[in-house]
Amino acid sequence: MTHRLIIGDYTYSSWSLRGWLLLHRFGIPFRPELVEFDQDSVANQLKEHAPARTVPTLITDTGDVVWDSLAIAEELATRHPDAGIWPSDPSLRALARNLAAEMHSGYNSLRNECPMNLSVAYNGFDPSDGTKADLARIDYVWGHALERSNGPWLCGEYSAVDAFFAPVAARIAGYGLSVGEAAQAYVARHLADLAFRRWRALGEARAVALPWYAKDFDTVDWPGPKPLSAHIVESGTAENANCPYSGKPVTHLFEVKGRTFGVCNANCRAKTVADPEAWPAFMALLA
Repeated sequence: MTHRLIIGDYTYSSWSLRGWLLLHRFGIPFRPELVEFDQDSVANQLKEHAPARTVPTLITDTGDVVWDSLAIAEELATRHPDAGIWPSDPSLRALARNLAAEMHSGYNSLRNECPMNLSVAYNGFDPSDGTKADLARIDYVWGHALERSNGPWLCGEYSAVDAFFAPVAARIAGYGLSVGEAAQAYVARHLADLAFRRWRALGEARAVALPWYAKDFDTVDWPGPKPLSAHIVESGTAENANCPYSGKPVTHLFEVKGRTFGVCNANCRAKTVADPEAWPAFMALLA
């Protein structure tokens, strides 16, 4: 039996991104299960897992329900002590826990004013004083952590605190928010991280638009790394006989760099076309 992680929409659910990174980024086996934000309420969709009522919710391999992101981080760290979820150095671990807890309970103006939307980046957004104060605090604590740890992530190697701040980095990038040079470099590190790119590609593949997340500002290209150009084709001969993800025979075709490849289903094709470089299994074929 493996862990199950119930998540919301890839493009919009910031807390789901945190939970997913806590498992995916640290190589912990799990099965994701999606609830639809445009269907019934999340609480109703989670009734069989009461008292959970939000995403992410972790159903552990022993059937226990963990429904808070910080609790998920701690429970996974206990069950998978060698995964590296928290820093091994005691001082950096204490710092990481402080920062994750502050993120978990704070920055309400930034959250409310700038909902995460990984499908678009805005130009001309003018943050409120409350959001500017949140950004100043984020800039300060990120700089403090990076100076203490010497990076490349907040507390040295990637840890739970970086998973917690990944959606904050996405908000700063997506709304063109102003932070210092070190903080901007940290944001760019998230946007280039392959796990983050995989999550975003999964959202691009689903292409679900939830209009209540949209803002009335001019849009610009997503500020992360520009994906390799890829497109769907309906006929041709794939270079590979088997899907790089499942090993099953290929049925769905696409082209990258003038070469034709195949995967075993429409979702595998869509996520690969969205960002080919995010998927090492595919890139091994392209090499």
